[in-house]
Order: sequence, then C-alpha cells, then structure tokens
Amino acid sequence: MRHFPAVRLFVSCVTILVFAAGRAQNTSLLHPASSSPNAPSLERKIEVLIRSQFSVSPQFEILLGARSRSNIEGYDTLPVTFIHEDERTTVEFLVSADGSTLARLEKFDLNNNPFLSIDADRRPVRGSPTAKVEIINFDDLECPYCGMLNNEILPATMDHYQGLVKIVYKDYPLPNHPWALHAAVDANCLATQSVSAYWSYVDFVHSHGHEISGASSNPAKSFLDLDNIADTFGTRSSVNEAQLAMCLKKQDASLVNQSLKLGASLGVNATPQVFVDGERLPSGAQPIEKLWPAIDRALKSKGIQPPPSKALKVEHP
Repeated sequence: MRHFPAVRLFVSCVTILVFAAGRAQNTSLLHPASSSPNAPSLERKIEVLIRSQFSVSPQFEILLGARSRSNIEGYDTLPVTFIHEDERTTVEFLVSADGSTLARLEKFDLNNNPFLSIDADRRPVRGSPTAKVEIINFDDLECPYCGMLNNEILPATMDHYQGLVKIVYKDYPLPNHPWALHAAVDANCLATQSVSAYWSYVDFVHSHGHEISGASSNPAKSFLDLDNIADTFGTRSSVNEAQLAMCLKKQDASLVNQSLKLGASLGVNATPQVFVDGERLPSGAQPIEKLWPAIDRALKSKGIQPPPSKALKVEHP
C-alpha cells in the first residue's frame, strides 16, 4: 500500500481498541434507511475520532460504508475506506448498537504463527535434540550482551533445566559491528562439519571479543584472527582441514543473509533476541528472572512440571 502510510500504521499497531464515539440522539448509521437529520453528526464524530486517534493525513479522504451485522453481540460492522488519489483501502470497525462506541478488532491466524515455526533445521543444537523446549537466539558474535547471554545466562539455564531445553542460534550480525558477519560465516564453516567445533568457536569468540577487536579498529586483523580461531577449533575436532580452509577463504555469506532476512521478517532489530518455543522475549540479555518463567510456561503447556526455582541471579550491568 504505497500511498497509505498512515493507514498501515494503525492497522499494524492496533490489536483491540475501543473508543467512545459520542452518544447519538439516534442510530441512523445502524439503520441506513433512516432519514434522521442527526446521522451526519455521528458520522462526523467517527471520522474526527479516527483522524485524531491514528494521525490520518489530511490528504486522505475517509468514506464510511454501509454497516452489516457482526458476530459480536451489540455491535455492527462498519467498513471505513481511506482514499488517496486513485488508490483506496478498507478497514473494518465496529459500531455499538446505541451509536456510542467505536471499536476495532484485529484477528490473528492461530494456525499460521511465524513465531511458532522459526526455521532451525540444520542448525547446531546445544543440549538434547529431543528436549521439550527450544530456545532460539538471534545472535551477533561481536555483541557484548550476546556474550553475556551465551557465557552466563544460558549455561545457568541449561544446568537448571537438566535436559528439558535445547538451544539453537540463528545468525544476526549487526551492520555496526565490523567483524560480526565474518565471524558468523566462519562459525557456519565449522557447523557444516562439527557441532562441537561450532559451539567451541562460538563460546571462545563471545568470551574474547575485546581481543579480537584489538586496541584500535583493524577489521583485516580481526578477520585473520577469526580464521585462525576457527582453524584451531576445527583441527581439535578433526574436521577436514582442506574443506574448512576453502570455506573460510570463500566467505560465502548466503546462509547468514537468509538468517538476517528471517530475523527481519520476525521484527528482530536488536541482539540478542530470544524466542522460547515461539514466545518472544524483550530484546537484550534478559536475566534468568525473566527467561525462566517463559520456559516454565512452555513446559507447563506440554504437561511437564518445571523444576523448582533456585535463588540464583546472574549479575549484569
């Protein structure tokens, strides 16, 4: 909808909104056949409320359509059309039977929830692959808060839940981090051959970000250091060294770019971004006091009693 930025804003940001439209003397909007002279006043109240509440540009014409019976008791459906030049879009509102309330209900398809179907196939898994709850983290290897999550919060979580959770990382290197993309590509080179080498590399990079960045920003040196780190962990895991060397040299970012595209479609705009069985947590390194209740909810939904909480807190700035 290229010409409808204002309309797109309120359609996407509203879940359930109810506004008083003003009590009318009659309900001619509810009965289009009525010839009551007071009908325009209710139409005007509705238009003014919509324009002011959603900051609709004056360039848009608003046309109120004929109402029809809705499946919500006490309300009729009112189509509201927004017109700009030769394009138009229609949004359905609800009007109460007494003409005093305007509402909007946004519907969601419970069978098509992208948060419940994040593609984690062929990604290295930390923990048991058959664990009941899956934690998916959109990770940036240069992000210090991602390091905090990886090095402190998630290990404590794995220890607490003892085989009930598994962890999968998706790549989300931020553009303001000069070596994050290179690090993600190197990690994927290891992942194609060895899950253990992948996680050893991830843990090391998250623990040594300052050394990799160096005292002065020198991306070329950081790239070389990352390749050497990947080679070291690859050798320890007995990977095919020639294959690894070719992958590191090629720096094919196609898998990373796919992950970036997926994250963007899910509204990821900061790292770390954690999803617990599809439940999105606030971005950032959420402490266990916020992470564990989400895991407990996921376990209970599967009929599993979570382990008793421990008096454990992870310190962070």
